[in-house]
Amino acid sequence: MPKKILIISRSFYPMNSPRSFRTTELAKELARLGHEVKVITTITNKDLQYSFADSHNVKLKDLGKIKSSKLIENLPEKPKHIAQRLLQIAFEYPDIKLINKVKRALKGEQGYDLLISIAVPHSIHWGVAKAVGQISKIAKIWVADCGDPFMKVTLDTFKHPFYFKYLEKVFSRKCDFITVPTQASIEGYYQEFHHKIKVIPQGFKFNLDHYKKLYKPNTITKFIFAGNIIPGKRDPRPLLDFLLELKIDFKFILYTSKVKLIEKYEKQSPKIEVREYIPREQILKELAKADFLLNINNGLKIQTPSKLIDYYIAGRPVLSVNSFDFEKQIVINFLNKNYEKEYKIENPAQFKIENVAKNFLDLAK
Repeated sequence: MPKKILIISRSFYPMNSPRSFRTTELAKELARLGHEVKVITTITNKDLQYSFADSHNVKLKDLGKIKSSKLIENLPEKPKHIAQRLLQIAFEYPDIKLINKVKRALKGEQGYDLLISIAVPHSIHWGVAKAVGQISKIAKIWVADCGDPFMKVTLDTFKHPFYFKYLEKVFSRKCDFITVPTQASIEGYYQEFHHKIKVIPQGFKFNLDHYKKLYKPNTITKFIFAGNIIPGKRDPRPLLDFLLELKIDFKFILYTSKVKLIEKYEKQSPKIEVREYIPREQILKELAKADFLLNINNGLKIQTPSKLIDYYIAGRPVLSVNSFDFEKQIVINFLNKNYEKEYKIENPAQFKIENVAKNFLDLAK
């Protein structure tokens, strides 16, 4: 029997981020299965987003944009950066504004079988939790979906102030389920809520044969890294330093939002190219043409990059290394097209959007 489903997320097509992919792919698949799906999200390109939603039989509702204070925006660049960072650490500003925006957006929504709130930011969950008295009218089941943990996040320079634990505990008490992408992610949440946690991985539509056909061996070994760079944790610079010492010919392309952090390497060697992010469909095609792909571990079990799923879909061998402790000989072997030590994704079927959507629907039973 078709269900009525409401998804609320700041991120949606065409935004190029893991949380956008989570929202977009899930909404598309649930609608494809015949369910009535509405997504409350930030509308940044009305014509494009509504056209996309209509083509997939998904309804959209504008969450509204959040803006920083004009006083901060008018500051000189360096003081503005310091002010923004301090406000983010102390108050989650400006994302904290989403609490009231989410509450207002949920006003009048009712009769759903399933409500899925998607973080980041976690203020999406806090906003749902603030809809006191409305939640039971809005939906029979509320699932709070989390990519990364909040209070126990370990990929940021600073830990969140202690007082945010109250907001985390409020939404954790009120929701029916918390969903996380991996079994190891559970440790990123308070023990008292572990009984509510379900593991539902990131999900995508697989088209493996399509991408496999794109590969033709490169004369000079070509490999690609695509993803976020986190200095000191998911950091390619030690590997880049090592690569510059080698006499082996290769072409290494890095797609990242942190271009400035590593652009000096591009200037030092024509073997290295640093590029800005491109849309997911485009980058999948580029990944499929590489001889192998590079994954840089963040050294943490509770946070796993979803980019590994795209690597699997692209169908190329994966070299997985730690930022500051990698086996140089294995890197050299890969450059010589010896992939004996390639990284293998366990149970790839779990990442198929068909299975992911089913796991969410099972929570509504």
